Amino acid sequence: MQIDELSPQTKQVATATLTDQIFRKIQTAIVSGEIAAGSKISEPELARVYGISRGPLREAIHRLEGQKLVERTAHVGARVVSLSHQQLFELYQIRENLEGLACRLAAQSIDKQQILNLREVLHLHAQDPNFKEGKGYYLQEGQDDFHYCIIKNCGNKTLEKMLCDELYHLIRMYRIQYSKTPNRPHRALSEHIRILDAIADGDAELAELLMRRHIAASYQNIEQNLI
Repeated sequence: MQIDELSPQTKQVATATLTDQIFRKIQTAIVSGEIAAGSKISEPELARVYGISRGPLREAIHRLEGQKLVERTAHVGARVVSLSHQQLFELYQIRENLEGLACRLAAQSIDKQQILNLREVLHLHAQDPNFKEGKGYYLQEGQDDFHYCIIKNCGNKTLEKMLCDELYHLIRMYRIQYSKTPNRPHRALSEHIRILDAIADGDAELAELLMRRHIAASYQNIEQNLI
């Protein structure tokens, strides 16, 4: 049975599910760099590649605009976002300050189970085959992402919305595409362990300082590769 043959209610659910699927596929392709930064978004081409009609595709692209992964310009159309050096610097300034604050807050309120969960996340990172082979850091999203988990445990819902919703995938796009620099993955894991130790000790000042240094180092790594 085709979608057009379904009842209006069932058709709406089927279309929403299809939109979710295509949204995730394009999101992954952009974040990983498979669809390059600055690329023009061609609806006919994407519809052909993914075998989808234009309606669900347009809704998926609209959602990607909301995540700041796609931007639309008058007389040009939609393109994958490509930050200038200044824009990237400003994004990492925001990230350094806000994630530093998240660490400070987490150190003041986190419980033992949450600490154990974060240690398990880092253990998962250390066991990743690509990480062991030096091919890059383990950069899964959501509950498998160390940064995401800290923010979710900081107790500040406004901060959580900014970093886990509004800016998360844009930041993740740059984290993933510049995570394969030689020696950076192992340094990053070591820095994560020190940050978590400070949080576990309840040392809010040190936790904030270490996270700020960690993100500053990440930006320096990106900057060196942009030259």
